[in-house]
Amino acid sequence: MKASKSVPIAVATAALLLGGCARHHGDIDETGGITAVRSACPIVGLPANTGDVTLFDPATSRDSTAIDLVATMTNLRSTCDDTTDQIGTTVTFDVDARRTHAEGARDVTLPYFITVVRGGNVVVAKRVGAVALHFDAGRPRAHTTGTASSAVSRAAATLPEAVREKLTRKRKAGDADAAIDPLTQPDIRKAVASATFEALVGFQLTDDQLKYNATR
Repeated sequence: MKASKSVPIAVATAALLLGGCARHHGDIDETGGITAVRSACPIVGLPANTGDVTLFDPATSRDSTAIDLVATMTNLRSTCDDTTDQIGTTVTFDVDARRTHAEGARDVTLPYFITVVRGGNVVVAKRVGAVALHFDAGRPRAHTTGTASSAVSRAAATLPEAVREKLTRKRKAGDADAAIDPLTQPDIRKAVASATFEALVGFQLTDDQLKYNATR
């Protein structure tokens, strides 16, 4: 499961700040480098092919004429509390749904998940919840909102001091390593990946539903 994400980048003479708000990502450092700000908060995203779900009637059909309901997850928003040993992230999102047949009122419950991924490919936690949609009689559309939360250990999301020193050490033009990106070093790259977490939210799909999204 992958989602588009930003990756901390260290460049020549860059200062990688690991906390505080004195500078912002992309600022020009006084030495001429570019500041890249790294947060301990997880990157929030929507994994590919999990942002919508299609229900069919009959359920075994995949013909377009059998589409019963389509729901889409949008507008992911997050807040992060990184003031304690457990970094808490709350994600809110919208769900908009459209049904083919609008006769009568209808209630639909759709499962969703939030998963915490470490280093881009290791799932360390997962929770499954559900959102409830209500269609009024004669109305083809419905809207609701959902909330999911996750927690990440501050210790796990913090870079070792030796790695921080290598990333934040100022380099001057003419230095032997001035043009070398520290992230090209395998140990540095591995340490940064290990301390990088994602909180990914999407619909909890069956294998058939995931296959349908990936191949339609």
